[in-house]
Amino acid sequence: MLDPARVQEAADLIWKHWQAGTAMPALPDGLRPETRDQGYKVQAGLERFTAQPPYGWKIAATSVAGQKHIGVDGPLAGRILAERVQAPGATVSLAGNRMLVAELEFAFRFARDLPPRADPYDRAEVLDAVAALHPAVEVPDSRFERFETAGAAQLIAEAACARDFVLGAPTTADWRAIDLAAHRVLGTMPRTGEHPGVGSNVLGDPRVALTWLVNELSGQGIALAAGQVVTTGTCVVPIPIRPGDRLHGDFGVLGTIEVAFGG
Repeated sequence: MLDPARVQEAADLIWKHWQAGTAMPALPDGLRPETRDQGYKVQAGLERFTAQPPYGWKIAATSVAGQKHIGVDGPLAGRILAERVQAPGATVSLAGNRMLVAELEFAFRFARDLPPRADPYDRAEVLDAVAALHPAVEVPDSRFERFETAGAAQLIAEAACARDFVLGAPTTADWRAIDLAAHRVLGTMPRTGEHPGVGSNVLGDPRVALTWLVNELSGQGIALAAGQVVTTGTCVVPIPIRPGDRLHGDFGVLGTIEVAFGG
């Protein structure tokens, strides 16, 4: 069991590598979380390094293929720090990024708080608290040399491979009337061509993933706050990127988003 001092020491070490763009084999013995709950406690220690409240939350491993790739048996939640959020059309630096992939995602901004409680939230309650849907791009990374074998507890500790996030404009379409599971998304890059995806790649439905996230936080005693954004996981196979690339994400009637990548 990690005591509070060791929890913060582990968070400090993760942050050091995050800022330096370096990676470690694993957290040292004595600092390594052994359970998901311990991982979330370490992750919470990252808030010490941000001057702003958490911008929102991401979900990693929302497909069976993604879970197999990183050796976990279910999704993981991670904080998105406000300092890592960039505007649509921005050039995202890939310096120090080892994963080198981009992900097109459905993101939801919340209109009101969903506090932790004993009973799970159902999908209708969660969607009723949503203010807007946005197209989004996540550019993840890991602070572990072999993130594929780091395990769920350590990946949660490092904010579920969070790094950079780009939020598109809120859709003007009536997204509540759209079957998001069947909704098609297309990523295009001049170098690699087309990268098709669909909402069902995200835990079967982005709305299911969103509900999972709210209940995952609730189980940790964490409130999802009004104004926060939740990005629900990639609906395309992660797209390999390198400096000089420019990604166009087409979410159909839900809008578009563009991101460039630099060194």
